[in-house]
Amino acid sequence: MTLSAEDRTAITELIHMHGHLFDSGALDRLDELFTPDVVYDVTGLGAGSLQGLAALRDATRALGAANPVGHHVTNIVLTEVTDHQVRALSKGIGVKADGSCGSVTYEDTIDRGDQGWRISHRSVLAPGAPLNARWRAPSGEEGARGGR
Repeated sequence: MTLSAEDRTAITELIHMHGHLFDSGALDRLDELFTPDVVYDVTGLGAGSLQGLAALRDATRALGAANPVGHHVTNIVLTEVTDHQVRALSKGIGVKADGSCGSVTYEDTIDRGDQGWRISHRSVLAPGAPLNARWRAPSGEEGARGGR
């Protein structure tokens, strides 16, 4: 079965809602985003893995002022796994109170249940090296030429 336009819209809005709820401090509404037993894996950032909504709320509160003041999600790509499960890949930009920014990649497993689509597993991955540091041009060419 092909993922419908309505499902694509609902899933995209679900992913976008992450920033709105976290940035407004509406941690009591995380059940609108995540399954009760969500696995929120931040080992890519050196912080381990959390399981369940309470653990996610507690970790967010423990970060306090170190939390970004703005979470922005972009570049969402959805891949249907089954009629009731989708994989999502997206980019996150976090803006801190001092104006500094950081980028991450989100890898999500999203399941359709009685309450609609919810994220059941999220891996937050740190950015890699910039393109010029990874890509080596053939001899005599510049690394950033031609949008490679």
